[in-house]
Formats: sequence, C-alpha cells, structure tokens
Amino acid sequence: MELKEAIYTRRSTRNYKSKFVNDEIINELIYAGINAPSAMNIQPWAFSVIQDRTLLQQLSDEAKEYLLDTLESRPYLESYRATFNDPEFNIFYNAPALLTIYAKQEGPNPTGDCTLAAQNVMLMAHSMGLGTCWIGFAQTFLNDPIIKERLGVPHNYTIIAPIIFGYPAKESGYVQKNDPSILFWK
Repeated sequence: MELKEAIYTRRSTRNYKSKFVNDEIINELIYAGINAPSAMNIQPWAFSVIQDRTLLQQLSDEAKEYLLDTLESRPYLESYRATFNDPEFNIFYNAPALLTIYAKQEGPNPTGDCTLAAQNVMLMAHSMGLGTCWIGFAQTFLNDPIIKERLGVPHNYTIIAPIIFGYPAKESGYVQKNDPSILFWK
C-alpha cells in the first residue's frame, strides 16, 4: 500500500474478528511508533500491550463506571450516558488487543511526540490489513493513578494514545472530510 493510499483510506474500526494478532506484527507496530520524530530527539514514549480479553472486558466495565461517575465534570459526554449504562457496550469494541502509548514528561512536547508515534502505529496497522481506533473514552480512566499502579505504569508517565487494533470484521466506509480551512497562504 502506498503512503498516500494509507493516509486517505485509514478509518477507525469498531468491529473486529476474534483472530489473534501475533507478537511479530505487534512489534512492527511499536517499531513504526518509535520511528516518529520527536522534539530534540527525546523519544519520550513507552508502550503497553494488553491482549488478555478478560482484562480488557474488566477495564471496559470499570471505565464505563468511571465515566458515569464523572459525567458532571464532563458534560460533553452526557449524550453517552445510555451507552455507558449498556452492559453489552465494550469501550474497546471487543478488539483483540490494546496498544497504549504513554509519555514520560520530558522535553518540550511529549504529548505531540507521542501523538506522532500513534499516527505511525495506526498507518502501519492499516498498511498491514489491521484496523485501529483511538479510544478517547479510556484515556482519563487509564491515567488514574490507581489503574496505572495496577497495570504497572510508572507514575511519571501519562497516557496519550489508547489504540485498539485487530483484524476488521468488515471494511470501514468512506468518511466525508471537510475542505481544509486555510487561514492564509502568502
């Protein structure tokens, strides 16, 4: 797949086959991530991988509770109340794996650096026939100090990108993009 095609056709996947993704492929995704640029070449990223479906389901259930408990402080999520209350809804969309990118708070822009790594991961996955989706619902929950300690994440790392991945159960359709908003061109 050409880079242009990967960029133009990558879409978020929310429906996965139960097929296992092997370690060699996961390592390729991580290596794509570490080949992202970073300010001052700090490379502030660290990765975690969860393939344990029981753990993913447990984290999903706990995250939904957490989200419901914190809706008042995030009114933009109010429209998801019924979704979070649905016992069948899994915030990880039953994907076979979760790859999370954390940032060590070093250098001038660790968040931006790790976001660049995440884009590399998602484009590499797409080029390999995998689907991905950045799970914003999980971000605050997985950054909770209690959850980080339970998962073995050092306290000085901040979650940036929780990305589910696996083999898509169906092809994601085209999503219309808005024309670019160009502020100036001199």
